[in-house]
Amino acid sequence: MLHDLAPRHGYVLQAAHVHHGLSPHADAWAQACASCCATLQIPFSLIRVEVPRDDAAGLEAAARRERLAALDAIRCDWLAFGHHQDDQAETLLFRLLRGSGVRGAAAMAPFELPSAGRPGRVRPLLDCRRAGIEAWARARGLDWVEDESNADVRFSRNFLRHRALPALGEHFPAAVPTLARAAAHFREASGLLDELAALDEATCGGEPLQRCAVMSLSDARIANLLRWQARRHGWQMPVQARLDEALRQLRAVAQPLRVVLGEMALCAYRDLLWLESAVGGTYEPRDWCGSATLSWGAGEVRFELLPGQGIARSLLEKAGSVRLAGRRPGLRMQLASDRPRRQFKNLCQDVAIPAWLRDRLPVLWVDDVPAWVGGIGVAAEFACAPGDEGVVPEWRPAGVA
Repeated sequence: MLHDLAPRHGYVLQAAHVHHGLSPHADAWAQACASCCATLQIPFSLIRVEVPRDDAAGLEAAARRERLAALDAIRCDWLAFGHHQDDQAETLLFRLLRGSGVRGAAAMAPFELPSAGRPGRVRPLLDCRRAGIEAWARARGLDWVEDESNADVRFSRNFLRHRALPALGEHFPAAVPTLARAAAHFREASGLLDELAALDEATCGGEPLQRCAVMSLSDARIANLLRWQARRHGWQMPVQARLDEALRQLRAVAQPLRVVLGEMALCAYRDLLWLESAVGGTYEPRDWCGSATLSWGAGEVRFELLPGQGIARSLLEKAGSVRLAGRRPGLRMQLASDRPRRQFKNLCQDVAIPAWLRDRLPVLWVDDVPAWVGGIGVAAEFACAPGDEGVVPEWRPAGVA
């Protein structure tokens, strides 16, 4: 169908097949795909993946994960899938039985826009029944190969396909289109929740969030906001119980907080709240040459020119090197002329910077002397005098990249 429509709509079509290596017939399937594409003169790619057979999520889920990751890596604008209405009903039932929320119950969308470097997705057959597609294929004289594992009802989706949905159809003849329609309603509700999350994020200061503003929201709205941010950046959300515990700690603990939630971590420091990768960001040293911002991990350091504040600009201009980097062993700094020079650990303790955050603090080194430490302040010998022009660094530790 896509091949027939290509001349009319002017798109370039290619085909890809993911070879899982799980079936003794996998090579034959790949050859069947290659032969079909050769007949239609469609460029064909065969992608081989290794599926861990002992994956904690199960073989079926592991194969799907590897398959989608392989397809997402293809350089194209859109991926077209052959999912149909029966698949949609099956997906909705499967997700409801796993306790999915509104977004999961939305099942598959007819199209998904490209995001985060991933191709968009189109499912042109999503409103068509399987029987209708098979009848059309027979009328066209098309050949296809059946995956023998599709008949194995030990797999959850196959059980729903061969046992549950036919049984439902005996009592509810319109079960499949009705379930597909319900998925569309869930998708509409999911879209509204996304709009609410975007509004809440803007109201709470963007990224990073303002902690006090977030705390004024209900737990349900906070959870919705965090799920929306996590999904936007490709992190999988934890189970509900773990998220509930994180929200409980967030309300109960006024001090700095970092709660690991699987692939991501919920962090709170002073009046900031953000999500970050659980494995942390990249903190590469970089020279400062007068730019307004420098990236630092998943956040950034901003530099603003203000009279009588921050670091004396004249000292920065005379310096041989000005570099943003992490702390070094033995770092000591004097914050005021009438105060003693203190060790880095003591400086952090004075302003309640938690241990998990200290290794990420950005330090502005001027000729290898610490002039400023994010979250702590400016060294006395670099402080800008009243009336002089100063450079004020501001560390934004937040982090959804």
